[in-house]
Amino acid sequence: MRLSTKGRYGVRAMFELALHYKGGAVSLKKIARQQDISEKYLEHLFAGLKKSHLLVSVRGAQGGYMLARPPAEITVGDIIRVLEGTVRVTDCVDEDPQGETCSRADRCVVHNVWVQVRDRINEVLDGITLEDMCEEYRKAQQEGAMYYI
Repeated sequence: MRLSTKGRYGVRAMFELALHYKGGAVSLKKIARQQDISEKYLEHLFAGLKKSHLLVSVRGAQGGYMLARPPAEITVGDIIRVLEGTVRVTDCVDEDPQGETCSRADRCVVHNVWVQVRDRINEVLDGITLEDMCEEYRKAQQEGAMYYI
Protein backbone atom coordinates (compact mmCIF):
# COMPACT_ATOMS: atom_id res chain seq x y z
CA MET A 1 0.00 0.00 0.00
CA ARG A 2 1.32 3.39 -0.94
CA LEU A 3 -0.33 6.57 0.25
CA SER A 4 -0.96 9.23 -2.35
CA THR A 5 -0.48 12.95 -1.79
CA LYS A 6 -4.17 13.11 -0.84
CA GLY A 7 -3.60 11.06 2.28
CA ARG A 8 -0.24 12.56 3.20
CA TYR A 9 -1.29 16.17 2.65
CA GLY A 10 -4.64 15.57 4.32
CA VAL A 11 -2.96 14.35 7.49
CA ARG A 12 -0.59 17.35 7.45
CA ALA A 13 -3.45 19.81 6.99
CA MET A 14 -5.55 18.22 9.73
CA PHE A 15 -2.48 18.28 11.99
CA GLU A 16 -2.21 22.03 11.38
CA LEU A 17 -5.86 22.45 12.39
CA ALA A 18 -5.22 20.35 15.49
CA LEU A 19 -2.36 22.65 16.52
CA HIS A 20 -4.82 25.56 16.47
CA TYR A 21 -7.83 23.66 17.82
CA LYS A 22 -8.69 26.02 20.68
CA GLY A 23 -7.80 29.15 18.73
CA GLY A 24 -10.76 29.22 16.34
CA ALA A 25 -10.90 28.89 12.59
CA VAL A 26 -7.72 28.76 10.52
CA SER A 27 -7.64 30.19 7.02
CA LEU A 28 -6.88 27.98 4.06
CA LYS A 29 -4.08 30.38 3.14
CA LYS A 30 -2.39 29.91 6.53
CA ILE A 31 -2.66 26.11 6.38
CA ALA A 32 -1.28 26.12 2.83
CA ARG A 33 1.63 28.35 3.85
CA GLN A 34 2.48 26.44 7.04
CA GLN A 35 2.33 23.01 5.39
CA ASP A 36 3.60 24.02 1.94
CA ILE A 37 0.52 22.71 0.13
CA SER A 38 -1.34 24.52 -2.65
CA GLU A 39 -4.58 26.21 -1.63
CA LYS A 40 -6.40 24.68 -4.60
CA TYR A 41 -5.34 21.21 -3.57
CA LEU A 42 -6.39 21.87 0.04
CA GLU A 43 -9.83 23.01 -1.16
CA HIS A 44 -10.21 19.66 -2.89
CA LEU A 45 -9.09 17.69 0.17
CA PHE A 46 -11.20 19.72 2.58
CA ALA A 47 -14.36 19.13 0.56
CA GLY A 48 -14.18 15.41 1.35
CA LEU A 49 -13.12 15.94 4.95
CA LYS A 50 -15.97 18.39 5.49
CA LYS A 51 -18.48 16.02 3.90
CA SER A 52 -17.27 13.29 6.26
CA HIS A 53 -17.75 15.58 9.27
CA LEU A 54 -14.08 15.67 10.25
CA LEU A 55 -13.90 19.44 9.83
CA VAL A 56 -16.23 22.40 9.56
CA SER A 57 -15.95 25.66 7.67
CA VAL A 58 -16.57 29.07 9.17
CA ARG A 59 -17.62 31.94 6.90
CA GLY A 60 -16.66 35.56 7.24
CA ALA A 61 -13.62 37.74 7.71
CA GLN A 62 -12.29 35.56 10.53
CA GLY A 63 -13.43 32.40 8.78
CA GLY A 64 -11.60 29.32 7.76
CA TYR A 65 -11.67 25.73 8.92
CA MET A 66 -11.80 23.97 12.27
CA LEU A 67 -11.79 20.37 13.40
CA ALA A 68 -15.31 19.06 13.92
CA ARG A 69 -14.20 17.08 16.98
CA PRO A 70 -11.36 17.36 19.49
CA PRO A 71 -7.95 16.22 18.16
CA ALA A 72 -7.97 13.30 20.60
CA GLU A 73 -11.06 11.94 18.83
CA ILE A 74 -9.72 12.01 15.25
CA THR A 75 -7.28 9.31 14.19
CA VAL A 76 -4.93 9.21 11.25
CA GLY A 77 -7.02 6.24 10.07
CA ASP A 78 -10.16 8.40 9.98
CA ILE A 79 -8.42 10.87 7.67
CA ILE A 80 -6.75 8.27 5.46
CA ARG A 81 -9.99 6.33 4.90
CA VAL A 82 -11.84 9.50 3.87
CA LEU A 83 -9.15 10.57 1.42
CA GLU A 84 -7.75 7.23 0.23
CA GLY A 85 -10.57 4.76 0.84
CA THR A 86 -10.31 1.56 2.82
CA VAL A 87 -6.94 -0.05 3.39
CA ARG A 88 -6.39 -2.75 0.78
CA VAL A 89 -3.14 -4.61 0.63
CA THR A 90 -4.33 -7.05 -2.04
CA ASP A 91 -7.42 -7.52 -4.17
CA CYS A 92 -8.35 -10.68 -2.29
CA VAL A 93 -8.59 -9.03 1.12
CA ASP A 94 -11.14 -6.29 1.55
CA GLU A 95 -11.87 -4.21 4.66
CA ASP A 96 -15.28 -5.83 4.89
CA PRO A 97 -15.08 -9.63 5.41
CA GLN A 98 -18.18 -9.99 3.21
CA GLY A 99 -16.29 -8.20 0.42
CA GLU A 100 -13.49 -10.74 0.08
CA THR A 101 -13.40 -11.74 -3.55
CA CYS A 102 -10.81 -14.50 -3.66
CA SER A 103 -12.31 -17.90 -4.36
CA ARG A 104 -9.31 -19.53 -2.65
CA ALA A 105 -9.62 -17.56 0.62
CA ASP A 106 -10.88 -20.51 2.65
CA ARG A 107 -7.92 -22.72 1.71
CA CYS A 108 -5.12 -20.24 0.99
CA VAL A 109 -2.41 -19.93 3.65
CA VAL A 110 -1.16 -16.65 2.19
CA HIS A 111 -4.63 -15.11 2.50
CA ASN A 112 -4.25 -15.08 6.28
CA VAL A 113 -0.94 -13.22 5.93
CA TRP A 114 -2.64 -10.43 3.93
CA VAL A 115 -5.47 -10.22 6.46
CA GLN A 116 -2.92 -9.79 9.26
CA VAL A 117 -1.02 -7.13 7.31
CA ARG A 118 -4.25 -5.20 6.67
CA ASP A 119 -5.28 -5.48 10.30
CA ARG A 120 -1.88 -4.29 11.61
CA ILE A 121 -1.90 -1.30 9.25
CA ASN A 122 -5.37 -0.36 10.49
CA GLU A 123 -4.26 -0.78 14.13
CA VAL A 124 -1.40 1.66 13.59
CA LEU A 125 -3.52 4.20 11.69
CA ASP A 126 -6.31 4.01 14.26
CA GLY A 127 -3.88 4.10 17.18
CA ILE A 128 -2.53 7.57 16.38
CA THR A 129 -4.71 10.60 17.03
CA LEU A 130 -4.15 14.18 15.97
CA GLU A 131 -3.61 14.93 19.66
CA ASP A 132 -0.80 12.35 19.76
CA MET A 133 0.82 14.11 16.82
CA CYS A 134 0.46 17.51 18.51
CA GLU A 135 2.02 16.21 21.73
CA GLU A 136 4.95 14.77 19.80
CA TYR A 137 5.38 18.05 17.94
CA ARG A 138 5.30 20.12 21.16
CA LYS A 139 7.79 17.80 22.80
CA ALA A 140 10.15 18.16 19.84
CA GLN A 141 9.71 21.96 19.98
CA GLN A 142 10.70 21.99 23.66
CA GLU A 143 13.80 19.98 22.87
CA GLY A 144 14.73 22.50 20.19
CA ALA A 145 14.51 20.03 17.33
CA MET A 146 13.33 20.86 13.85
CA TYR A 147 10.33 18.67 13.17
CA TYR A 148 8.59 18.03 9.88
CA ILE A 149 5.77 15.71 8.97
